Amino acid sequence: MILHHEFIKKAKANSKKMAIIDRTLERRLTYSKTLIASLILTNIVKKYREGFIGIMIPTSAGCILATLATVMAGKVPVMINYSTGAAENCEYAQNKCGFRTIITSRALLERIGCRLVPGMLFIEDILASVTFSKKITAALRAKLPSAMIIRSLTRAEEDDTVVILFTSGSEKEPKGVMLTHRNFSSNIQDLIQVYNLYPDDRMMSVLPLFHVFGHNANFWLPLTTGMTNITVANPLEYKKIPVYIREEGATIIAGTPIFFAGYLRESTKGDFATCRILLAGADKVPVWLRDGFREKHDVPLLEAYGTTETSPGVSVNTPDNNRPGSIGKPLPNVYVKIVDIASGKDMPAGEEGKILVKGDLVMKGYFDDIEETSLRIKDGWYDTGDMGMIDEDGYIWHRGRLKRFVKIGGEMVSLVRTEMVLEKLVPEGTAVCVVEVPDSLKGARIVAAVTKKLNDREIMKQMTKELPAISVPKEFIVFPELPKMGSGKVDFRTITIQVRDHLKDKGRL
Repeated sequence: MILHHEFIKKAKANSKKMAIIDRTLERRLTYSKTLIASLILTNIVKKYREGFIGIMIPTSAGCILATLATVMAGKVPVMINYSTGAAENCEYAQNKCGFRTIITSRALLERIGCRLVPGMLFIEDILASVTFSKKITAALRAKLPSAMIIRSLTRAEEDDTVVILFTSGSEKEPKGVMLTHRNFSSNIQDLIQVYNLYPDDRMMSVLPLFHVFGHNANFWLPLTTGMTNITVANPLEYKKIPVYIREEGATIIAGTPIFFAGYLRESTKGDFATCRILLAGADKVPVWLRDGFREKHDVPLLEAYGTTETSPGVSVNTPDNNRPGSIGKPLPNVYVKIVDIASGKDMPAGEEGKILVKGDLVMKGYFDDIEETSLRIKDGWYDTGDMGMIDEDGYIWHRGRLKRFVKIGGEMVSLVRTEMVLEKLVPEGTAVCVVEVPDSLKGARIVAAVTKKLNDREIMKQMTKELPAISVPKEFIVFPELPKMGSGKVDFRTITIQVRDHLKDKGRL
């Protein structure tokens, strides 16, 4: 499936249906108007000679149209994270991919206090420059049959790169992930099958399009299935978003656990009455959050697993096949195996090892990085760098990043497992992150970063009931808040630096 071709077909077949409901700007676009607007912007984007175009706009009609038009113009959108260090991220992307033009929003730059970066163009100015004649020309072109519109565009193949998304950089320098039409199509077709998705579904889109979860679930998935896409620029509008869900009759919402926690806290009973799918990913779902949605709204919060490199969905829980605590079963066209860390041999059911993934969802590769690509993809199998196991019934259980296993006194310790035990013991709303710091005697030791003062001795005593002493943090450092990635996930690299700096200042490192 060529994604933008599929959008054109859906737009022609559902011309009067609402395609985008932008609740931030209160704009509503039918599929017909969305097609016309994308054709107008396609002609504008075509004028830039570069093969890559940076996009840095919050989730909105403007972001969807700019990204869609870039693809329709035969160019590759490079999605830029604006949540932290926006200007630096722009320059990193420009230097990494060798382009200059970045389509952004003046309102965004003002809101986040981002400086101007050479090459920036404002979507507000682009839209204001559209003349009446351009609108008429695009409207007439949109009246043509789908096949004729498609033939008028730059030729596209399934294995063409359709976007470059950067990895989070939570552990090291971000890598540019090249994803193709085939990658996203595989994921979309699988999701349609397991969730029984249909055009009458209404997607509540809160995720940023620079994150792979949002780029699929809040962009290509609704556009290629003929859904109505309800967008909100800021996922942290915890009070407004449950109201929008109720008002617009949203049936699906995908998000991260931290976003869902905010929606649960600020929602009232009935806000999620129309939702049949609440899908959480990008981080582990705590038990209290699942229980909270079940008790308050009588809906299951379904946990899924994916990576930027897999477009993203690897495994999902569904209403009919849901094992709370697991990350679900592999999607129909996805192959997953668990291998031994040292030998690479396949592990039997119930045994932990590294998670490997194979299928059409696996990325084309890392941009301009053949070495890293070859290290992560061997014989078609993508090495996720995550640890896990598959139980007898085929459900996958995530055990954390391999890089979040540390050797202490000769023993392998899972920081994620320690976090999971700690989270059950701290007051609700307390964020925790367990990190490793150097230790002159044991080589490393565990320290917990928390957002509330705890009774350290009592917490440690309770933790030893579930964990060996070596896995229990001996120090708890309180921070007002923990640094987050754009997805809402804790920025592990940054908090590790903060913990180590704090200990150095106190003379304890």
